[in-house]
Parts: sequence; C-alpha cells; structure tokens
Amino acid sequence: MIPIRLIPMTGGQAAVEALRQINPAVFAAYPITPQTPIIEGFAKLVASGKVTTEFLPVESEHSAMSAVIGAAVMGVRAMTATSSQGLMLMSEILSVASGLRLPILMNVAARAISAPINIHCDHSDVMNVAGVGWLQFFSENPQEVYDLNFIALKVAESINTPAMVIQDGFVTSHSLELLETLPDDKISKFVGNYTSKINPLDFNEPKTIGPLVLPDYFMEVKKAQINDFDLALEAFRLESEAYFKISGRMIKTIEEFHTEGSESAIVCLGSTAGTIKHYIKNEPEKGYSLIKIVSYRPFDYSGLAKLLKKYQKVIVLERAPTYGATGFLTQEVYAALRLLKEQKDVKTYVYGLGGANFGLSDVSEILNDS
Repeated sequence: MIPIRLIPMTGGQAAVEALRQINPAVFAAYPITPQTPIIEGFAKLVASGKVTTEFLPVESEHSAMSAVIGAAVMGVRAMTATSSQGLMLMSEILSVASGLRLPILMNVAARAISAPINIHCDHSDVMNVAGVGWLQFFSENPQEVYDLNFIALKVAESINTPAMVIQDGFVTSHSLELLETLPDDKISKFVGNYTSKINPLDFNEPKTIGPLVLPDYFMEVKKAQINDFDLALEAFRLESEAYFKISGRMIKTIEEFHTEGSESAIVCLGSTAGTIKHYIKNEPEKGYSLIKIVSYRPFDYSGLAKLLKKYQKVIVLERAPTYGATGFLTQEVYAALRLLKEQKDVKTYVYGLGGANFGLSDVSEILNDS
C-alpha cells in the first residue's frame, strides 16, 4: 500500500519540494517573476541546512546557466530555474549545455516575453527555445510539477541531455492545490546517486571540453546528439513506469481525456488542460475530448497520430504568438497527421497571451466557433 501524504502546495512550492528531495550538488539562479518562489524557497532550504546544495546567487540568468554548465562538466547534479526574459538571456548558453551533453534540470515558470513588458503566463519563452536540444515537459498542475521533476531528471541522465520542467506562470506557479508527496527514502532510491560519464579530472584519460569542431566532424557530433535525443520517448516511458510503481501515478507523453462517441479533439499544453477537463465533465453531451501534450520535446508524433485517428475535427490551442507562420503546436499536430495520410478538419486558436483569462466561457466560445 502506497502511503498518501496530501499537502497544499503551489507549483513553485512543488518544485522546491522536489528539489529538496533530489538535493542537487549545485543550484545557480537569478530571480525573475514568476519563477522567484522557486529560488526563494530553495535558498531557505540551503540556509536552514535542509539540503547540502551549493547555492550560487549569480548576477544574471546568463551567468546562472554558465555556472551550472561548469558544475555539470565536473560531474555533479546541477540545476537552475528561470522564466521569460531570463530564459531569453540564457538562450546563448542553452545550446552549450545540450551540445556538451549535460543532464541539467531546469524548472521554468512560463511567461510572456517583452515587449511590451508583461509578467504573466503564456508560452512565448519556452517555444522560442524549443529547438536548442533540451527536453521540454509541460505540467498541468502542481502535482505534475512535483512528479515530472523526478522523471525528467532520470530521463536527462539516461541520455545525457538537459531537461526543462515547465509550469504556467502564476496559473500554476502561484496556485495552491493539494498534492501527494512521497517519502524522502523512496525518492532517494528512485533518483539514486549520479555518476557522470565524464570525469575531466581523470588525468589518465585527459579530455577536452568544448573544443572547436570543424566541418569534418561537426555533422558526426550532431548526429550522435540527435540519435540519443530520439531515445528520450522510450526513456520517458521506462522512467514513468518505474515512478508509477512507487507513486501510483502514471504520466504519459500524451494524455487523452476521452468522451465516448466524441468526434472532436482539443489539443493543448499545460494548465489549460485542467480547464478543458472541467468543461468536458460538465458538458459531456457536447462531444469533445482532450489531448494533453506532456512531452513537447521530444514530440510523440506516432502517439498523437494514433489518438487523432478516431477524430474528425481537431482544435489546437496555442498560448504563444507566431509571426507569419503556423502556430508552434499546430505545426506538430500537422506533422502527426501526415503519418495518418487522412484529411482532418484542423482549426487553431491563440488564447491567453500575457495572462489573458481563459475560463469555461472562453472554451465554450471557441467550441461554438469551431
């Protein structure tokens, strides 16, 4: 029997609790709303001696990522957290972390990017760095923030690739919900001790970190990186199954909330899934189902194609603007549909930019329009 410990936590607090149980060797960060509660809460744990982590309060997000890269190169667990312009400032260094094959874990409170300045939720920040070689996992609520931190860490370490655990700024990061936490000993056993495959201090096998690579080998390096990234979906499945055994909670790369007989599916990311679920529960006769994408990078194209096969209409909800192009998530939906070689009615709606409210009435309006 799995013991249940229900504790009220925000998404930010859930991330802090997960980090406490992981107890990384190094945590470097710079505060930025709405990520601030994560590093504030973790700093308190460091100050009180509840973790043994070396906390580095750096002067910018660029420095934070540089610091955790340095720590990860030395073979220890290194983590950070950020949001919005902080993630944008890190972007120069994000590809260094992935290119060096460093399994860094980063919590991101998704927020709009400037200009104009806005501190509230949308997915502009994380979508703009989706192509730099990081795993990206989206959380619906604080419970998933907590759970995904452990799964993401194990996946990252299994394929030597950095990972982001993404939660919606304010909507999740500052919203209080009951969640189940696991005992420290269970988490400690699950995450285990980290042993890096790189030891730069082994003078019997000297290594060069981050060398210049010219055209004769650059393609080979990137091919190896891509090939390992392609292992992430299977790694996620294996780690999620292992986590299910200790928690009773199964997290899949894609979650379907199906209404019997429905011919239309709504595809979305993050906290919006909770709103859609509530609508479907209260309006089952409307005939809609939900498909929630958890793993955005890597994207489970075949998994999505199998789920979409039974639907005639697909409604894609985008929480980030695109300029002169199809929406970020919509592009992935079209790519999945190409595997089916079937025509589907696809409609895209952009919503919730800069924290614009998205409630049941907004869901109803979109569905009536579609």
